[in-house]
Amino acid sequence: MSDAAETPKPSRRIGALRELWPFIKPHRALAFGWLLFLALSSGASLVLPMAFRHIIDQGFGNSSLAVINETFLAMFGVALVLAFATAARYFCITLLSERALASLRDALYAHVIRLDVSFFEKARVGELTSRLSADTEVVQALVGSGVSVALRSAVMLVGAAVAMVWTAPSLAGLTALVIPAVMLPILIFGRRVQKLSRASQDRLADAAAIANETLNASTAVKAYARETIESHRYASAIFRALATARRRIGMRALLTLSVIVLVFGAITLVLWAGARHVLAGTLDAGVLGQFVLYAIFAAGSVAGLSEVWGDVLRAAGAMERIGELLAERAEVVAPAQPLALPSPMRGALHFDDVTFHYPTRPHTAALESFTLDVQPGETVALVGPSGAGKSTVFGLLLRFYDPQSGTVKLDGVDLRALALPDLRGAIALVPQETIIFSGSAADNIRFGRQDASDAEVIEAARAAEAHEFVSALDNGYAAEMGERGVRLSGGQRQRIAIARAILRDAPLLLLDEATSALDAQSEAAIQQALERLEKGRTTLVIAHRLATVQRADRIVVMDGGRIVAQGTHESLLAEGGLYAELARLQFVA
Repeated sequence: MSDAAETPKPSRRIGALRELWPFIKPHRALAFGWLLFLALSSGASLVLPMAFRHIIDQGFGNSSLAVINETFLAMFGVALVLAFATAARYFCITLLSERALASLRDALYAHVIRLDVSFFEKARVGELTSRLSADTEVVQALVGSGVSVALRSAVMLVGAAVAMVWTAPSLAGLTALVIPAVMLPILIFGRRVQKLSRASQDRLADAAAIANETLNASTAVKAYARETIESHRYASAIFRALATARRRIGMRALLTLSVIVLVFGAITLVLWAGARHVLAGTLDAGVLGQFVLYAIFAAGSVAGLSEVWGDVLRAAGAMERIGELLAERAEVVAPAQPLALPSPMRGALHFDDVTFHYPTRPHTAALESFTLDVQPGETVALVGPSGAGKSTVFGLLLRFYDPQSGTVKLDGVDLRALALPDLRGAIALVPQETIIFSGSAADNIRFGRQDASDAEVIEAARAAEAHEFVSALDNGYAAEMGERGVRLSGGQRQRIAIARAILRDAPLLLLDEATSALDAQSEAAIQQALERLEKGRTTLVIAHRLATVQRADRIVVMDGGRIVAQGTHESLLAEGGLYAELARLQFVA
């Protein structure tokens, strides 16, 4: 995905709209109904000028009241057909657009949520939500009204043109001479409108990304008194979007102006010629009146096409952005025929000569020639300075990434041979920064295992020392946590994360310093819960605190993506070196 600062790429014109077909195809019945009622309403409209001619030639010419009565009664019948067909056409196309765009949004979100972690390192969440909302709304507006108007205008234009040739061939021939002049501004301005439409959507996505970043970091913004700065940054993005929209609107207005002037100029010219024929007696007044109405229909259809053409181009730009997102492919995928994990699982881990570079840092090795064996049920603490590669070990185990060389095995099976749900279903993760969702406390704990009963949720909360504070909330386990868990303290959020891991009951446990946000009293209780949780499980711990290190069966010291030492706390202190320095600076302190 392109960076916000890049110049927007030119759109592939309306060809991008072809990607909508898979979402419309399942609703063919509605599309067929729409086309049927479109044909019926257009046909009813094209009958009206014939009735107008009949009134002039037969009613007025023969002064026949009966003819006038019959003709107006017939016109009312045609109007009823037109009203019914128009209402039915609106129902079909509007419901079609709602269903098709619901399918598009569903497919787009399902696709994005399955992309790699590396994709989200490059993408901005604000831009993704813009494509899920603003871009799809533009496409929905096109399908719900723009396409209907465009096709109705096209049908009316063709029908009126045929009727004009049938009514007065000589005047129709004169009209045909000016059609190229009408189409010229559409070709000239249309492409420019399309490019500006794409640019306008990109600038709106930039603004959405800024708003998303700052609103999700509201406490940091306030702590550093950056409200004014961030407001100015967002306002600048909005004004850039406004400036692009102003250019797009101006170009589209010029397109509409040119088409209307040329269309009605052409009609005036043709009618002037027709009026001369009537005065010369070579054309009946009723025929001219019928031709005039058909010409007005044709002109209105051309004007409608020029008006909706801007919507088509804008939707093409939006659909192109959506298409780019749908074209993204995950690099980490399950094999076509995945292997099954052994049952029961033992939890043996083996890193064999693993070298890994992050996609965003291809020239710096996060792990280099990394080899580590972890026995079933063993608790291993990973310690080392920032950037040593500890979190990378977790990322590779969860298969957020694949190593460039070497293998990672679980119970002797290469992780790349496993289905991703099976692999990740065998792992429970307690991250250092816990993500809390806006649902209830029970829902957040049940994030660890969706089918858990209420009793199991409460038992997991008790084991994680979370039951007391959850019960104290208004509505208890049904209490809403607020967006990103704003109603909870840091320590409470970590206890919720530990409850999730307990509820998951997975054979492999990953702890990213799970007690870092707890006070001393809470930490002692949580350490007991973690000791119970670790029994019978293979556990990897990223450790920064002495209590966590001392609880481990083995300590692995990492630096620069390599293992530089391993052993017990006492043996490593006796060796000196990096661990002794870390212990002096961090653990003992």
